[in-house]
Amino acid sequence: MIADLLSLAAYDYHLPKELIAQYPTDKRAGSKLMHISRSSGHISHRSFTDILDMLHRGDVLIINSSKVFPARLFAKKENGTAIEVLLLSQICENKWKCMVSPGKRVRTAQNLYFSDNLFGWVGQGDSEGLREIEFTCKVNLWDEIERIGHIPLPPYIERNDGLMDKQRYQTVYAREIGSVAAPTAGLHFDTDMLEALAAKGVTIKEVVLHVGIGTFRPVKVQRITDHIMHAELATIPADTAEAINCARQEKRRVICVGTTSSRSVESFWDGTKLLSGSKWTDIFIYPGYTFKVVDAMLTNFHLPQSTLLMMISAFGGYDTIRRAYSMAVEQNYRFFSYGDAMFIED
Repeated sequence: MIADLLSLAAYDYHLPKELIAQYPTDKRAGSKLMHISRSSGHISHRSFTDILDMLHRGDVLIINSSKVFPARLFAKKENGTAIEVLLLSQICENKWKCMVSPGKRVRTAQNLYFSDNLFGWVGQGDSEGLREIEFTCKVNLWDEIERIGHIPLPPYIERNDGLMDKQRYQTVYAREIGSVAAPTAGLHFDTDMLEALAAKGVTIKEVVLHVGIGTFRPVKVQRITDHIMHAELATIPADTAEAINCARQEKRRVICVGTTSSRSVESFWDGTKLLSGSKWTDIFIYPGYTFKVVDAMLTNFHLPQSTLLMMISAFGGYDTIRRAYSMAVEQNYRFFSYGDAMFIED
């Protein structure tokens, strides 16, 4: 039976719970790498360090330099009830858009107490159930967030965050603070690998896409065309746009590290060239979409029925990706944020 590629059910798959990686590998580059050829459908099993042989002089490698911050805070109401707050986006100096959990315990506008230094006035919820919190801090707000905040590990990592996560749930090239989830395909690179690629003649350029609430929002509609993507702020520096446009003119490859980098560059294509600048993007890529910029992609393994899996299916081909995920389960690949990687090229 031919799958209906616009149905949510088409992107479901069976995943044994024990394959969900709860911790990173001992070394960043120590994961497995599944290699997929789009043209032939051939799938092979490699080590991540083999990416050094798969990238070539003249390739342009696009990385997302957004940095995860300790956006998960714990507070108490005046009556002592415990509340969890996830900082999503900064509205102004002391005001943030937040997710408050459990929301039913904060039905009315009121004060929340985070520490001896940090307090917050939480307002009413918006149409998405998000809240605005205006903070009052006796010390520098960012310093206090760094001191008391926790790394917002995704819910499928069933443990508390630790000191290790502050380093490992972050790419080595992260520098622009703003994400509440890591652009995980980049977690596999260490500094030595990036230096080796540069020495080989691979051009490495940055984009910035701050990963937001969309990462935590499941698709709830049965027709994926009815799903509304949450907008995320993306930035393409001028030198990145120039490098990509030059590569396209000279028929050199543009290789994106992760779905966030891919969404960013696809969002800035104007029909003839890649633009630079910043904007909020809600681009939703699923089978039927024709990629304008991306020639090859490095990515992790994604959740069933997720928009990320839909995007990968659009790039790699639905049937090929379906087969690849089945093989990954059979071969005991590690899934999701701290899991193994996949490289898709022609």
